[in-house]
Amino acid sequence: MQTSPDRHEYPAHWEADVVLRDGGTARIRPITVDDADRLVSFYEQVSDESKYYRFFAPYPRLSAKDVHRFTHHDFVDRVGLAATVGGEFIATVRYDRIGADGTPASAPADEAEVAFLVQDAHQGRGVASALLEHIGAVARERGIRRFAAEVLPANNKMIKVFTDAGYTQKRSFEDGVVRLEFDLEPTDRSLAVQYAREHRAEARSVQRLLAPGSVAVIGAGRTPGGVGRSVLGNIRDAGYTGRLYAVNKALPEDQKELDGVPARRSVRDIDGPVDLVVVAVPAEHVPEVVTECGEHGVQGLVVVSAGYAESGPEGRERQRALVRHARTYGMRIIGPNAFGIINTSPRVRLNASLAPEVPRPGRIGLFAQSGAIGIALLSRLHRRGGGVTGVTGVSTFVSSGNRADVSGNDVLQYWYEDPDTDVVLMYLESIGNPRKFTRLARRTAAAKPLVVVQGARHGAAPQGHAVRATRLPHATVSALLRQAGVIRVDTITELVDAGLLLDRQPLPAGPRVAILGNSESLGLLTYDACLAEGLRPHPPQDLTTAASAADFHAALSRALADDRCDAVVVTAIPAVGEGSVGDAALAQALRSASAAAPAKPVLVVHVELGGLAQALSAAASTAPQAGSDNPPQKDPSPTPAAAQPPAAGAPEDAHLIPAYPAAERAVRALGQAVTYAQWRRDAADPGKVPEYDDIDQRGAAALIGGLLARGQGLTLGTDETCDLLGHYGVRVHRALPAPTPDAAAEAAGTLGYPVALKATAPHLRHRADLGGVRLDLADEDQLRRSYAELTELFGTPEELRPVVQRMAPRGVDVVVRAVIDPAAGAVLSFGLAGAASQLLGDTAHRLIPVTDREATSLVRSIRTAPLLFGWRGSAPADTRALEELLLRVSRLVDDHPEVVAVTLEPVVVASHGLSVLGASVRLAPPPVRDDLGPRTLPAY
Repeated sequence: MQTSPDRHEYPAHWEADVVLRDGGTARIRPITVDDADRLVSFYEQVSDESKYYRFFAPYPRLSAKDVHRFTHHDFVDRVGLAATVGGEFIATVRYDRIGADGTPASAPADEAEVAFLVQDAHQGRGVASALLEHIGAVARERGIRRFAAEVLPANNKMIKVFTDAGYTQKRSFEDGVVRLEFDLEPTDRSLAVQYAREHRAEARSVQRLLAPGSVAVIGAGRTPGGVGRSVLGNIRDAGYTGRLYAVNKALPEDQKELDGVPARRSVRDIDGPVDLVVVAVPAEHVPEVVTECGEHGVQGLVVVSAGYAESGPEGRERQRALVRHARTYGMRIIGPNAFGIINTSPRVRLNASLAPEVPRPGRIGLFAQSGAIGIALLSRLHRRGGGVTGVTGVSTFVSSGNRADVSGNDVLQYWYEDPDTDVVLMYLESIGNPRKFTRLARRTAAAKPLVVVQGARHGAAPQGHAVRATRLPHATVSALLRQAGVIRVDTITELVDAGLLLDRQPLPAGPRVAILGNSESLGLLTYDACLAEGLRPHPPQDLTTAASAADFHAALSRALADDRCDAVVVTAIPAVGEGSVGDAALAQALRSASAAAPAKPVLVVHVELGGLAQALSAAASTAPQAGSDNPPQKDPSPTPAAAQPPAAGAPEDAHLIPAYPAAERAVRALGQAVTYAQWRRDAADPGKVPEYDDIDQRGAAALIGGLLARGQGLTLGTDETCDLLGHYGVRVHRALPAPTPDAAAEAAGTLGYPVALKATAPHLRHRADLGGVRLDLADEDQLRRSYAELTELFGTPEELRPVVQRMAPRGVDVVVRAVIDPAAGAVLSFGLAGAASQLLGDTAHRLIPVTDREATSLVRSIRTAPLLFGWRGSAPADTRALEELLLRVSRLVDDHPEVVAVTLEPVVVASHGLSVLGASVRLAPPPVRDDLGPRTLPAY
């Protein structure tokens, strides 16, 4: 570590773990004087060609002067970063600040020369691209705005690194050298490139875990039973297609097999590569296992061992050490305290979990942070939803346990492009990076449904989860997820209900629902449920209890052919004497009619129809037995799940209909599908962030910089607030202090009558219901009388802090807020002013930056929105002006991350125009790194 007094303190916040293009990881950190030997060793492993490209001449070894230069940095004008794996350098990058003449310089010079060197064995892994992102972020932090690089024309790989980065650049050619100059300010293209690289790398890292070519279980006991032996048996019984090994250092030296699986005492004894290791040893022995795996080149670990952060502070530190240790070798971890992973693809057939039964192959991706909930979800899907019929199956399953490394974000990256997954179901107890999750969820939901249920909604995250704290209430986080296209449900029952519908039926084109069946009462219940979910049901069609299968087929066919119908709910009750043959005939009739009109979803509400439930299902081998809630027992000689045949007469590609035991559950799932389908249509044209000619971004930046020079964070005064908002076209009505009646009269004379007199004491501010406001004061006499009334009722002027403000046109009072949340990012909120809206929690939210279409939907998404649109004959408010105000506030916060809070209260929206009567702004220095910075894994 550098200690010289002329050097800046070691910038530990520059250290980061990154996922590379091939899914492996590397650590990026500053180079220090202690790295001399590592640098020399690294350079010795670089080819002569790469050295020539770096120094433009043969350069076989580094001199002592070179080593000193490349390891001594001031971390301001001279900076070097290294990418390391196993503690050794695999690549380096450095910049040197230069002046206009190209010689070494210090600030305020804002240009630097940058150069890379990547070990040949690691070229093509995206190391240089990751280093460029990080050295660029470091340079911006140190006031450097532009990089220059000189590259030989034959060095195509390095030229491509620069040109593909997405920055605005200029290229020139002189003296046989290509000179590239590019600005470091992030652009839309550079961010798109960064996100695309992040997606490919993280998706690949999960794919390596879920589709390994070889697996070893470390901790498979010598005697039956135990976690390791169970996982080993589950992998074997599932018919895993790769190479499987059992590892236990306590095995006798002459034992070469365990339960028919090749056995070794150490992973080092395995000939050939091992892609995935399941770790099932006590926590105190895990570090030794990680070292063995890292040295053998293992790509990833599933740690089912417990005793980590879920057990308290000591375990939390043990968990941090585990992640740091694994990342040192470029490995990723699922867990610790994980339930395991499953991949039902016939190409893999991996059950590296504690689940004794493999779920039927299907197209649902399932993620659960909790092992217990994972068991429940697998069980329900295995039994077709615990009473909900309609075939479903799982493509891949991940139970992340403490999710110390691989999280839901990583798995979303994989599922987004996985051709075997059509629907994603997630049980989350915490969201470590809501901003990133929302970004990934929006992209995923645009391609395939994403259904999420959140546990721990009303308390802290589970002890094992290391997450950033959020100040946002759960309802706000849920609203932001819905904005991103996430289908938010409250229970795992609803999670499965929605998954069944989305997995096997098309999305509805609208909210119009036809209802038909053989029970008038059940039809009416369904009708009421539709209205409660905001759907538009047609009057139920009662086929009577005498209806035959042919009657159902004809009625369903007519409903599906009706252009006024977007979906059909079929209700069915058993008729007296009806047997299994009738059930089968009814199921066949419904499926036949539905298959003839595949563009509209069909749902069935049934009442204890075991036969119909089984007939509608295509997987008799996994269906519950009639009259039983228990799942089928595991056969002593199990057939691999992928090899299980479907039920006779039910082809794999049949048009399958989900069935529900209650009307409310079916209609709720349908309502969620309708909302999601509408979101998909809207997402195709998300709108744009408008430009306004009167916004003075540079003037606002200069003002903010001057204000922050006073301290680390401050709430602006009235004049400063009005000045800053004015740079963004937001005009605030002046409010003049009135400490005495005479001062109030003078202020009113300055502003002009009529005026308002307001008490601004904290307990009375924005509380017109308490009587601390007097409006429409037409002259000085009324003003003085009102002043006397307020002081008599509420106390002295010193206690009331009265102000005088010119009257604004009457309208609807609203509140606009923007806040920077440490976890979710910048959030814009809107609602009507007043205690009623606060009590009801009637506030809507959008992530910043807000587009014009999002501003329009924001205004209309609160329950009290009708008050803005002429409710009960009142004059409609100027919602266009309100939407523009929302967009201007969004731009202010998005352009200037130093603006951490804005409140406009009240804003009176009149028939023409609006008036901002109160405003407050808080500033703080922007974070050193944020989600717009370089790719990085969560720090440990």
